[in-house]
Amino acid sequence: MNIIEELQWRGAINQQTDEEGLQQLVEEKKIGLYCGIDATGSSMHIGHLIPFMILKRFQLAGHKPVILIGGATGSIGDPSGKSEERVSQTEEQVAYNAEKITIQMQKLFKAGESDSQIRLVNNLDWTKDLSLLDFLRDFGKNFNINTMLAKDIVSSRLETGISFTEFSYQILQSMDYLHLYNHYDIQLQVGGADQWGNITAGLELIRKKVGPEAKAFGLTIPLMLKADGTKFGKTAGGAIWLDPEMTTPYEFYQFWVNQDDRDIVKYLKYFTFLSKEEIDLLAEKIETEPHKREAQKTLAAEMTRFVHGQQALEDALKITEALFTGNIKELNAKEIEQGFKNMPTFESHLTEQNLVTWLVNLGIEPSRRQAREDITNGAITINGDKVTDTNFVITAENSFENRFIIVRRGKKKYFLIKLV
Repeated sequence: MNIIEELQWRGAINQQTDEEGLQQLVEEKKIGLYCGIDATGSSMHIGHLIPFMILKRFQLAGHKPVILIGGATGSIGDPSGKSEERVSQTEEQVAYNAEKITIQMQKLFKAGESDSQIRLVNNLDWTKDLSLLDFLRDFGKNFNINTMLAKDIVSSRLETGISFTEFSYQILQSMDYLHLYNHYDIQLQVGGADQWGNITAGLELIRKKVGPEAKAFGLTIPLMLKADGTKFGKTAGGAIWLDPEMTTPYEFYQFWVNQDDRDIVKYLKYFTFLSKEEIDLLAEKIETEPHKREAQKTLAAEMTRFVHGQQALEDALKITEALFTGNIKELNAKEIEQGFKNMPTFESHLTEQNLVTWLVNLGIEPSRRQAREDITNGAITINGDKVTDTNFVITAENSFENRFIIVRRGKKKYFLIKLV
C-alpha cells in the first residue's frame, strides 16, 4: 500500500481537499509536505505529536517533509475554540520556545542529519521584514472577509468576539503555505481537524498567486477521543509533555501502559510504526489475554523509546519493576526522583533520629503507639528493607545518595522523604 492507503488503514485521515489528486501525486513522485507548530510553549505535549507522526510516516516512505516552527505565528496565536483571546507572549519568550521546540524536533526526527529527509524552518524568517503596507497590498487583497468569517474557527468566536490579530492568523498561515510551495516545493499541508479552515485558505492563496493549475493539497487528521468520549492526552495531572523535565520518562511510560483496552489498537495504529500483522496480533491478545496487558506494554515501550530513547525506556522499566516488586534497593537517586515524583513527599534534616519519633514528626504515623505497632508487625520498610526494631535510628547512611529515603507502610503506601 502507498502512504495514503496506509494512513487510511491507520484511521489517520479526516478530510482531504482532493483525495483522487493526492493519491495520484504520491504514486507519481516523492512529494514535499509540511506541518507546523506555533512556539506558544517551551515543549510539545503528546497531542501536538499526532500530526507529526504523519510526517514521520511520509519520511519513512521516502517523501520530503518540512517542519515549520511558528516563531511568527506563535506571537499572534491561532484562534482557539475557547471564548477568550490567547495571552500574548514577548518576542524573547517566543524565541526561547522556538529554540526549545526545534531541539525536540531535531531529536525526534533526526532533522539536519545527512540521511534525514526532514527539514526545519521558522516562519519568522520570511515575515519579520514584511511591512504593514506590503502585507495589506500583497496578501490582504487576496482574502475575502465573508469567506474568512465562514471558517469554523472564526465563526465560533463571533458571538463572544475576536480581535483583528487572531482574525488575521489564517492570512499568516496561508502565507506560510505559499512560501513553502514556492521555495521548498511543498505540495501538501497536514494538520489537525481544527486546521481545515487555515489549510483551505492557504490553498486559495496559492491558486490566486500561482494559478488555478497549481498542484497543492490539504489533509487533516481526526480529533482523537478516548473510548469514554474525553479528549486524548489529558490526565488529572495535566498534559503529558515531551520534555523529560516536565513529564519524566517513567511517567510517560506509565501514561501509555495504563490506557484502556478499547483505545489501544487505535493508539498502536496512530503512534507506532508496527506493521499491520504485528498490530493484529496484539489486538488478538487484548481479547484472549487482557490481563497480561501486552498491547499496552508494547505501546508504552515503542513511544518511550521514540520520544526519550532506549536508555530512558530501560530506566522506566527498571523503576516499574522495582515499584511492582517493592525491591527498590537497586535504584539510584535519579530513578527514585522519577518513580516517586507524585508520591506523598516530606522533608527531613540529615540528623540521627529514632525511627518511631521520625515517622511521627514527619506525619507518616499518627502516633508513637501506632508507629511502634506498625514497626513491630513488619509493616514498615526503609528503602526496601523491613525494619522491626523500634529502637532503629535513621541516619544519612539509610538514604539514596544523601538525597532521598523511601518509607513504605503496609504493602502499597509509599512516602518520599527529601533530605535537606
